[in-house]
Amino acid sequence: MTIEDYKAEIIEIQSEGEQTAFVQKYFFNGTPFVFKDRDGEYYDFSKRIADNFGIQYSDINIVGSSRFGFSPFKFTEFSYESDIDVTICNEGLFEHFFEIISNYTYKLRYREILLRREQYLRYIKFIKYFSTDWMRPDLLPSNSPEFEELRKNWDDFFKAISYGKSEVGNYKVKAGLFKNQTYAEKYYKSSIAQIQKTV
Repeated sequence: MTIEDYKAEIIEIQSEGEQTAFVQKYFFNGTPFVFKDRDGEYYDFSKRIADNFGIQYSDINIVGSSRFGFSPFKFTEFSYESDIDVTICNEGLFEHFFEIISNYTYKLRYREILLRREQYLRYIKFIKYFSTDWMRPDLLPSNSPEFEELRKNWDDFFKAISYGKSEVGNYKVKAGLFKNQTYAEKYYKSSIAQIQKTV
């Protein structure tokens, strides 16, 4: 699919059902561009991530320019400078992290933890993602031992499969965690709706 084909299909979307079908078909189905003609290696890559978190390989998906060969939002071509954007959709893993974040939020509420302005702004940004059932560990404040450990484990793992250290090749691998695929689809559907206003 070319960028122009992609835009043309988006223009034709008329209903929420068509939005859902579009996102499922193009964002969550098939082998991504970066693994073109390497289906087996895509499985190995997904299984590597799934095994690390104790979940199913089908919970792992590549999105963004590394799936399409171009950014589905900025319409820039995939290149050696591009990141590999991974979504993880798993309720059990999400709930595990939710408990840690909930306990932290209660401590903030009762002023057992105080945040500097930059930490507060970072936390608010995190909460904006989190309220849509998408967890971005890279946005967690750095003044909590629990968060420090969570972020370190997350970052260390994805660094360990970046830049030639896994099947995906010489790229940086980044990931976010959705509660389930329904919420992931909702996120990408909202982005498609915004694109429709501009194309």
